[in-house]
Amino acid sequence: MLTILLIVAGGFILLAGCVIYRHQCVLRERAQLMRDAVRHHDFSFRLSPHGLLFGERALQEALNDMGEDIQQLVARNEVEAWQRLTRVLTHEIMNATTPILSISQAYLQNEEMKGLPYAEGIQAIHDTCLGLASFVGSYRKLTQLQPPVMGEVRLSALCQSVAAMYPQLTWRVDIPAGLVVRADEQLLRQVLINLVKNAVEAETVTIGLKWDGSLFVSNDGHAIPADVAREIFIPFFTTKSSGTGIGLSLSRQILLMQHMMLTLKDTPLQGYTTTFVISPER
Repeated sequence: MLTILLIVAGGFILLAGCVIYRHQCVLRERAQLMRDAVRHHDFSFRLSPHGLLFGERALQEALNDMGEDIQQLVARNEVEAWQRLTRVLTHEIMNATTPILSISQAYLQNEEMKGLPYAEGIQAIHDTCLGLASFVGSYRKLTQLQPPVMGEVRLSALCQSVAAMYPQLTWRVDIPAGLVVRADEQLLRQVLINLVKNAVEAETVTIGLKWDGSLFVSNDGHAIPADVAREIFIPFFTTKSSGTGIGLSLSRQILLMQHMMLTLKDTPLQGYTTTFVISPER
């Protein structure tokens, strides 16, 4: 009898040891995944707490929340850094081009310059400075945004009004009709327009708008490659020959001013190739 009890106890201990060892392997794998994510500056990781003990579950949820907090903090710091850099660059460029533009304009208006061989060169200098001034002026949007005027916004009606601007697209709007969010309606509309314009290429795409505590804006156009996805919120970055590269960075800045966050979802919603998420800032 004692022998049987010892065998049963030994088997139980062995089984418990195997379970504990496997559980520790799972924890080690989770730690490695989070370590790799941090090393690659990807703070959007969220690992499911399913299958963990109550203390481990609480720790995993805390780490998930910390990742979101760090991601939002990094995004806010990046926006502020780009604002400062853009403000300095535009100021210095305008200081350099304004007198050149003024002097060249004065020469071109002088009757004695007409017909002289120098006139063509001065005209080229004037046009170049004018184009540069226009180019710099477009980027002042990043540093001259007006404070948002917060109010109650009927989200479904706002999305429908944006959809009406692009009748050539297929729209799927899954937002409760009476849902009200607190935001600056005009600025939020501009963000939605920027996201739609970012998706529209030569072909017709489907735009999906879904509310689930956050606003998911999806499309089934060209997918964003992984190497490009890491750069899309950097001002002036664009893969389009005619793009300015400020749409997404400006949209993120607009939302941060309203205590909201714009991110690219790692895994798009089912049926789409790209999903952006507008969520309340933690």
